Amino acid sequence: MTLSLDTLEIPLLGIAAWSGTGKTTLLEALLPRLADAGLQVAIIKHAHHAFDVDQPGKDSHRLRQAGATPMLVASGQRFALMMETPDREEADLAELIPHVLPLSPDLILVEGFKAWPLPKLELHRRVLDKPLLADRDPWVRAVATPDDIALPAGVERLALDDHDALVDWLSQWPGRWPEMRRGPREVA
Repeated sequence: MTLSLDTLEIPLLGIAAWSGTGKTTLLEALLPRLADAGLQVAIIKHAHHAFDVDQPGKDSHRLRQAGATPMLVASGQRFALMMETPDREEADLAELIPHVLPLSPDLILVEGFKAWPLPKLELHRRVLDKPLLADRDPWVRAVATPDDIALPAGVERLALDDHDALVDWLSQWPGRWPEMRRGPREVA
C-alpha cells in the first residue's frame, strides 16, 4: 500500500534514530507534557521482532489462534486490536494509519519505520558512533541532539535534553503540517 501524505489531514511525524538513542524514553517523558499542552498524540511503533500483547490460554488468544481476523478485546480501561499478518515480511505503515484516524488525534508520531517517506525528527547521539540519518534522508526536518554536529541545509537543530523546547516544537508541528507533507527537503 502507498502512503499519500497529500490527503492526510492529521499531522504525521516520524521519530527516527538508531537503536539505543532513547526514542521510547524520550517519548515517555514528552507524552504527558504534550497532553498538558492540549495535544492528543497517537503513536504507531514498529517492532523488529514477533511480539504478542495477548497471553496464551486467554480467551482472546485462543480465538485469535482459531482464526479471528482481527481480534478485538475490550474492557472499561482499554481495548486492543490484534491481527495475524503471517504473509508479511514487514509492517505496512500505510495500512496502520487508518486504524488511528477515526480517533482524531491531533498528531500521529511514528516510532521506527526509518525508511518510509514521511517527515521525520531524528534523534542523534554521537557517542553511539552511528551515521547521521539526515545526511542521506531528505525527509529529516530536524535533529534533536546533545552534540555540536554539522547538519545539512534546511535541517533544524534541537536540544535533545531540552524537553520544554521539544514539546514546543512538537506542539507547533500540526501548524507546519500542510507545508511539511508536500515532500522532502531539497538536498544539495
